[in-house]
Amino acid sequence: LTVWYSTVVTVISFVLAYPLAYYLAKIVSPKSVATLFLLLFVPLWVSEVLRSFAWFIILSLNGPLNFVLTGLGITEEKIRWIAGYRSILIGLVYTYVLFMLFPIYNAMQSLDTNQIEAAEDLGAPWWKIHWRIVLPHAKPGVASGSVMVFMLSAGSLLVPSILGSTTSQWFTQTINQWFNDALDWNTASAYAFLLLFLCTVFVALAMWLFKVKLSDIAK
Repeated sequence: LTVWYSTVVTVISFVLAYPLAYYLAKIVSPKSVATLFLLLFVPLWVSEVLRSFAWFIILSLNGPLNFVLTGLGITEEKIRWIAGYRSILIGLVYTYVLFMLFPIYNAMQSLDTNQIEAAEDLGAPWWKIHWRIVLPHAKPGVASGSVMVFMLSAGSLLVPSILGSTTSQWFTQTINQWFNDALDWNTASAYAFLLLFLCTVFVALAMWLFKVKLSDIAK
């Protein structure tokens, strides 16, 4: 389940980061980029522990999120966000989405804007411009961001420990329990090696899917 949900976190992070990266790289004024990046960096100034506890308060049954949703009439009943893996997914996406944004932004920044303008002049729709021009150019950044977000999510211990419920168990929590609670280092090491193997498989799969080399991801 950890591998599956880490993949979901990676996909959601890409969906959120791609349009923002394109906006920062090709649409917004260069004078405003520094200010926008500063605003994006502000959450990183706060400890991950405090950010996770903040999300715990926001997502609690009587928290601000449910208060706003019920107050606006969007939902009739309060939603138990801290149930299953929902709260963990939200916390992980918030924590690691910037690790997807910056590599994609760096890749898009080197794209010649004249190619986009030429495609627009020739009547290409916006989705075809992204599919045929922008996305292929940004493949190394997407691959790099996907690898980082997946591995950081799969190896996260703090966020699942704070935002997890009684029905959710992250892989790192299992390893930690075998190490510290059961004091069974052999089993814990086996689980840790399995996690490393699964992460390695994901990296290889991402490289094959995006048709990039390890040197492209490392840029």
